[in-house]
Amino acid sequence: MALSACCFGSIPIFITIANNTGAPLVTTLAWRYLLAALLLVLISGPAQVLRARGRGLRLLVLAGGGQALIGYVSLSALRFIPAATLTFLFYTYPAWVAVIALVRRTETLTTRRLGALALSLIGVIAMVGSPRSTGLHPMGIGLALGAAFIYAAYIPMIDTLRGDLPATVTAAFASGGAALVLLIAGLATGVLTVHLEPTAWQSIAALAVVSTTVAFVAFLRGLAQLGPVRTAIVSTIEPFWTAILGVVVLSQPLGIGTVIGGAMIAAAVVLLQW
Repeated sequence: MALSACCFGSIPIFITIANNTGAPLVTTLAWRYLLAALLLVLISGPAQVLRARGRGLRLLVLAGGGQALIGYVSLSALRFIPAATLTFLFYTYPAWVAVIALVRRTETLTTRRLGALALSLIGVIAMVGSPRSTGLHPMGIGLALGAAFIYAAYIPMIDTLRGDLPATVTAAFASGGAALVLLIAGLATGVLTVHLEPTAWQSIAALAVVSTTVAFVAFLRGLAQLGPVRTAIVSTIEPFWTAILGVVVLSQPLGIGTVIGGAMIAAAVVLLQW
């Protein structure tokens, strides 16, 4: 599970490296999801994927479209804010899941849940503060929090669509659908290209293999051993890993507000799962 969290937490770093070479975000994501979909089909077994094609069409369209939207919105924030800030703000999604559950009245408002939501909110405030004083662009903050909210709504949808399909098959259809949406968007806007710098292709390969395929398979194996509660708690490694990589690989600053706010958000995740 720690390996999975680190693989997922490397996504903003690989995206930033690709973007720095001039690779358009839509192009980077399209090739990432296409390659990942092919790898996940091989891991799942082509025959198993073909057997699921009836339900797979809905996954291809809805789950794939949602995955493409979340990826594009969240990673667009990297144009405005550092990788660590993006990941910590995105990691508020468990709190938004709780909020949605409360609004839909599928969960009750306990003291523990209320405390976790308060921790998340205070963590965001500590991290963001005043955009003028912290230098964080409001657009980047909005994109990161918006993506977290979309992801919170996406989780129950994909769980419903999946039914009893194996998770790797679900991921193959979702990745394939995301690739299809992004390829069409890239062709329509004229940004889709194969003429990229070698560094960009290396980042795309790392995104597909490390941050999608390996990350997902490791996640499934960890989940089977730990169960959902401990899985969610161990996964709080992810934003801190991104923060460390941002400093070491990208030389991005890591302010005290980001550290304190991020720790509060991670504590909220633990509290929600306690």
